[in-house]
Amino acid sequence: MPLLLREADVRSLVDINDAIAALDSAFREAGAGQARNQPRRRVTGGATTLAIMSAALPSRNLIGYKAYTAGRAAGPRFWVHLFDAVDGSLLAIIEADWLGALRTGAVSGLATRALARAAAATLTLFGAGHQALPQALAVAAVRTLSEIRLVNRDPGRRAAFASDLRRTLPEVRVLEAASAQEAVAGADIVTTITSAGTPLFPGSWIEPGQHLNAAGSNMPNRRELDSRAVARADLLVVDDLEAARLEAGDLLLAEQEGALGWARVHSLAEVIPGSVRRSQDSDITLFKSVGLALEDVALGAVVLERAKERGVGQTIDV
Repeated sequence: MPLLLREADVRSLVDINDAIAALDSAFREAGAGQARNQPRRRVTGGATTLAIMSAALPSRNLIGYKAYTAGRAAGPRFWVHLFDAVDGSLLAIIEADWLGALRTGAVSGLATRALARAAAATLTLFGAGHQALPQALAVAAVRTLSEIRLVNRDPGRRAAFASDLRRTLPEVRVLEAASAQEAVAGADIVTTITSAGTPLFPGSWIEPGQHLNAAGSNMPNRRELDSRAVARADLLVVDDLEAARLEAGDLLLAEQEGALGWARVHSLAEVIPGSVRRSQDSDITLFKSVGLALEDVALGAVVLERAKERGVGQTIDV
């Protein structure tokens, strides 16, 4: 019988380091032509949108999908379903809000590990929502950070998040930035994880050597970075080219404005094995994430494995 795993179970079973390791393996598998990802599809009925995305992970003998609803009447609800790839039996249903936040942070961590300068020590983070903490944790897991600068238009939320970060990463100095421009100036890494529909700052602010993670938008008409930021990137990487060409508004809008040709965009599956790298410290590197089912299935596989080992979860008769 399949396992039902709730949010508390997921939190008890995996952390950001588990997520980074799981996604590293999955992207290597994808780069070898084995793992498969099906981009998100959305359908709207009434005031609610249903999104479904799926993937196959042969190394784990798994196929699976994530389905979630979102609407104004209620917040999003996320579920990952995992199946045996041989006989099609349902193995697990996993409540996946925290799982999704972890894998979104982890993929930024993977990109940062591969693309940011080795000595990068300062992170500027735009956003203070529930996905912001895994972004900070992931970058801190792959680079020795001395300082995190927080940018958010809500002073109360920014202050609360700063307190959380100071407790979670006590060795890192956490600052509430006085302005976005001051926060970007001199930062080694800039990560955006917001619900913004228009650019958060001018691309002219970006400095040589900086690495950017744009992780907030997965809608073709919304973006956190402007065309100037995209055009200035010496190396531009996405989690998946097919998905990015459907959903990466930061890039699609830049293309419409004549600032991007897709021939210069690389996938993370190329970057992780080392075939694509920054050529010099002064390069500007940009990673655009839209979120993949492959990431959900890869981390879900670890959750399921740990749950079986530790006797966590509820068996259900379906």
